[in-house]
Amino acid sequence: MHRPTFEGGPLSPDGPDSAALQARSKGLAAVTGEVVDCFRCPRLVAWREQAALEPPARYADESYWARPLPGWGPVDARVLMVGLAPAAHGGNRVGRIFTGDRSGDFLFAALHATGFATQPESVVPGDGLRPIDLYIAAVNRCAPPGNRPTPLERDTCLSYLVRELALLSDVRVIVALGAYAWDGILRALARGGSGSLATAVRPRPAFGHGAEVAIGPYVLLGSFHPSQQNTFTRKLTQAMLQGLLLRVRELAGLPLRP
Repeated sequence: MHRPTFEGGPLSPDGPDSAALQARSKGLAAVTGEVVDCFRCPRLVAWREQAALEPPARYADESYWARPLPGWGPVDARVLMVGLAPAAHGGNRVGRIFTGDRSGDFLFAALHATGFATQPESVVPGDGLRPIDLYIAAVNRCAPPGNRPTPLERDTCLSYLVRELALLSDVRVIVALGAYAWDGILRALARGGSGSLATAVRPRPAFGHGAEVAIGPYVLLGSFHPSQQNTFTRKLTQAMLQGLLLRVRELAGLPLRP
């Protein structure tokens, strides 16, 4: 079976194009190329490939992407959304972040309802879905065993997020899906050009659903992760997530009714 084609990296801008946007798009495309060819973390490489070799019965006839997944969205996005990592039998299978699993279904239903996506379903690459004013990424780009990357694996992968942040210079709001992403974003800001701003925030901001903190040009906003554990127990509901995303639109200077 052939490996599926991935979908990720910079999309054309939502607004007018320019030479500056084209240069940033080229930079994001370079990051994308490095991500999909990454073999830095032996444990994660082994796990992403093992998932493809030992799929659940319902996916036994499918070929897996089984590679890292880049960020995805328009180059002039005003919002950056960051998750933990691809799911072993979701994004790692189909080749697009937050696609092919229940978390992605829940997330994109809310994104579409609040004007951040062209459709409510995220099924496979090439299905017509496009984020609007939103770039979606993750702290770790490979599926980790038990959804638990090691600190070394986190730090090794974080350079990709640092570079994406530098290139996504229209971003005004960063959404952390879960405490792990919240911590990863703060670490990325401390490494990048906003390092002095991030480290100057004391005490260190605590994660919570709806938590907000201003860091330099950004507002960091926390959301519970749309995992099955959170959505099935109703720790996170559609109303909660959609309400938070409307707040994101307000903070980003986007119309509330796109």
